[in-house]
Amino acid sequence: METLFVNQTLLSRLDLSPKPKVPFSVTPQTLQFLPRTTTHVKPNKSFGVFAVQNQEKNFQERGNTVQANISYEPDESFGEVSKIIGSRALPGGKGMEYLIEWKDGHTPSWVPQDFIAKDVVAEYETPWWTAAKKADEKALAELLAAEEDWRDVDAVDPDGRTALLFVSGLGSEPCVKILAEAGADIDHRDNAGGLTALHMAAGYVKPGVAKLLLDLGADPEVEDDRGLTSLALAKEILKVTPKGNPMQFGRRLGLESVIKILEESIFEYAEVQEILEKRGKGENLEYLVKWRDGSDNEWVKARFVAEDLVRDFEAGLEYAVAEGVFGKRMGDNGKNEYLVKWTDIEEATWEPEENVDPDLIKEFEAGQIEGNGAVKNQPSLDASGQIDGNGAVKNQSSVDGS
Repeated sequence: METLFVNQTLLSRLDLSPKPKVPFSVTPQTLQFLPRTTTHVKPNKSFGVFAVQNQEKNFQERGNTVQANISYEPDESFGEVSKIIGSRALPGGKGMEYLIEWKDGHTPSWVPQDFIAKDVVAEYETPWWTAAKKADEKALAELLAAEEDWRDVDAVDPDGRTALLFVSGLGSEPCVKILAEAGADIDHRDNAGGLTALHMAAGYVKPGVAKLLLDLGADPEVEDDRGLTSLALAKEILKVTPKGNPMQFGRRLGLESVIKILEESIFEYAEVQEILEKRGKGENLEYLVKWRDGSDNEWVKARFVAEDLVRDFEAGLEYAVAEGVFGKRMGDNGKNEYLVKWTDIEEATWEPEENVDPDLIKEFEAGQIEGNGAVKNQPSLDASGQIDGNGAVKNQSSVDGS
């Protein structure tokens, strides 16, 4: 834990409180909210100049359109704010601008946060961030449902964090669902380290939220500014979490649960071409796999590799990739055999039907019907087989992580 404490970069990217004192520890009471002031509600002269330069903006949210046609004179006496009636984040989460309703009846217009009195912004934003930082699902739902308010569900704080990041770190599944249903960007990265909601769930050890975010479509491959995915982050935290400490036992179990959930998601649809090596025993047994998509070889827990591939690897079978079927004959046992050409073996071999990729057989049979003779495998087909020391071939099964 001491290692985490001195790693200021990691801490600043994970703690929900702007000024953390204990790494990876947060309670609603420690969260700081946007300050309120008593500044007079009135734009200054510089705002009038800005407004002249930004005319005819449109706001479309929840099926409503509000025209924001601005044509103001740089007159300091103009433009007393009635209230904020909408919000939207600037591109890249670099700040906010607000839809202002004016007391003199002028058309509502979009104004950057810096040109609005702080107490006006605080009055509008404090309920939202209070609800987010307390994971108050009822308050969030009510604010999002307010018909007179065109609020951006992806509103950002000064660090580019959205409400979804806060409720994910706090472990509130109901709040995550509410924000997701309102259209929140599941993979939004903050500006204080590139963290996503999934990183927050992993770093704050919230396995339930991590699974929910994945079910909602969160991308587990998104990296933070240090190049860490949520899985890599969870593993990094687990590595420095003390073993044998009763106070850390629950945290370690939670982190292991998060890691398992993330691993299952990442390996769920990945296809293994072959197993290269193995290491470890029992629950720590892993296989070095070669992926069909050409990505780097990777050590994978045994539970994520299909049993037939493991069985064949343990039996000492080697692997070869089939190029195509070039012939057909009746075998001595009265069953069909096919002449298979391999990409990495010079001579073609006759193989029993059950050991030949069905797609290759279909291509061959189609070619026979059309009178084309033998048919080579098309580039789109990724057929493969396994060869043992006797020249026998077994069809290689694809692997998912289930």
